[in-house]
This record gives sequence, C-alpha cells and structure tokens, in this order.
Amino acid sequence: MPTGVLGGVSQITAPELKAMMDAGDTFEFIDVRTPLERELAHIEGSRLLDRDYGDHLLTLDRNTTLVFQCHHGIRSQAAAEYCVQQGFTRVYNLIGGIDAWSLAVDPSIPRY
Repeated sequence: MPTGVLGGVSQITAPELKAMMDAGDTFEFIDVRTPLERELAHIEGSRLLDRDYGDHLLTLDRNTTLVFQCHHGIRSQAAAEYCVQQGFTRVYNLIGGIDAWSLAVDPSIPRY
C-alpha cells in the first residue's frame, strides 16, 4: 500500500493512512511537531512525540508499525529514519504531513 520508500521509510499518502485507520490497523501514530503546532491542529489518534513517548517507542517490538507525521512531512521523515536506524521494520511517513491530511481527508483540520 505505501507509495514509495525513502531512506528506508515507506511513504504513505493521507488517503492511504485514512484507509489504514478505517480498516482498524494497529499502529503507533506519532506527531513530531511542537506542542504549540499541535494546539493549532492535530489528527485524531496521533500522539505528540515527547521524551517519555520517545523512550516508550524504543522499548517496542521492532515489527511494530510506526506512522510519523508533522506539518509537511520533513521532520517526520527524519524521525522515521531514526527509528529505521534503531531496527524498526514497519515505518511510515505521512507525505505532506497534516497539511496534506487537511487537503485530502479532513478539511475541518485547520491549515497553518
């Protein structure tokens, strides 16, 4: 289902991510933006990456599916690549970030 691979990270579009959610797929949905950005807009089910959550992620089975998102997909790509380097094998980056989600899936999410 992913669109392509970059730096060992599978690239996923907003509609593909929505399909994963609708199918009830189990995954960690990681928001790498700042708390202020998250206050402006967030995707339901995502969790802000802070130190405690980051420490928790590194304890997970390396086959756990991880999906990263940020504003436009650049910071999340870097975080996803870090997890690939840590041995995770099912790592996705939301292409275009929350901005693409707002445009393609849920226009009620504010763009900023």
